[in-house]
Amino acid sequence: MSTIHERLSPVVRNLPPSGIRRFFDLANQMEDVISLGVGEPDFVTPWRVREACYYSLEQGYTSYTSNHGLPELREAIAAYLENFHLQYDPMKELVITIGGSEAIDIALRTLICPGDEVLIPEPAYVSYRPCAILAGAVPVGVETRADDDFRLTAELLRERITPRSKVLILCFPNNPTGAIMSEDDLRSIAQVVIEHDLFVISDEIYAELTYEGKHVSIASLPGMKERTILVSGMSKAFAMTGWRIGYAAAPEEILSEMVKIHQYTILCAPIMGQKAALEALKHGQVEKKHMVERYNQRRRLIVKGLREIGLACHEPKGAFYAFPDIRSTGLTSEQFAEGLLRYGKVAVVPGNVFGECGEGFVRCSYATSVDQIQRALERIDRFVQSLK
Repeated sequence: MSTIHERLSPVVRNLPPSGIRRFFDLANQMEDVISLGVGEPDFVTPWRVREACYYSLEQGYTSYTSNHGLPELREAIAAYLENFHLQYDPMKELVITIGGSEAIDIALRTLICPGDEVLIPEPAYVSYRPCAILAGAVPVGVETRADDDFRLTAELLRERITPRSKVLILCFPNNPTGAIMSEDDLRSIAQVVIEHDLFVISDEIYAELTYEGKHVSIASLPGMKERTILVSGMSKAFAMTGWRIGYAAAPEEILSEMVKIHQYTILCAPIMGQKAALEALKHGQVEKKHMVERYNQRRRLIVKGLREIGLACHEPKGAFYAFPDIRSTGLTSEQFAEGLLRYGKVAVVPGNVFGECGEGFVRCSYATSVDQIQRALERIDRFVQSLK
């Protein structure tokens, strides 16, 4: 007789657990650890946003909403996206999801037929490959390089396209490298996408955290809106990770199919979280600007500190991660991260969990206080010096 484990889905059984989670679990078992591993703001959600949630409960907003989400929130998101030269019909081309993660999942499940290939510029957020596999696709990594600022180029993309290629997942500003893409970069990518009739899932959750220049969405370029699903949410820019309010924007023909999956699995996002998100979008700009300024200060501090320690580090121009090169230490990413955690009491994430080309790097989140970053840099310095 087969065991319970053997009777479970082989697709799920063969998925590796998150490489990030292993280091969180290790760090949680230790005392006095400074964490540069967590990819979430250290700020508390602004008071006015929390207050809006309280008031919504007082007023009895405890019911379901439309599958698409509150109309007034979708209208606010549509107005917000106009800042990026994007126009979406809030009633037909937007759906509120449980964070950006659900939006990526239902986007892939809507687009993928078994065996289709999903192109993923790497290093990449750890969920893209597993979500593509769960949707029945074959993930195909597209290696980006530090000496090219981890940008995706048209040449790199062309090299990995096959007749089975169907979807390209973009994530810029990028987790884990902090890379951004210029409008010229994206125009070159768009040309390849159109030429090969690909869809794009554009994860723009870090759009507001762009420190040099202004974020450009590929969906805003000619011929791209009709083949792009834009994914974003409130988590990063408004310090609302735990609220799990995200959204997807896409042409009605695509979005209406995505909503079928959403309504059969999630139904709708919690109404009180949607009320809070509405307040953030309408009145949270001052707090958001303050947080972005603080992240930018921390970015400069950690990059300067890592370089002074002797670790090469490209200039991250977005998100809140530095991705230093640790190959000069002679250790692998896993060895460096584990050694730094055990002997230096600093938690970082090994770069190889973001794809094979991340080997030789580690991800350091600077979404923590200046004091913590300074103390972490001192400990990293001692650890690196001990290796010589």
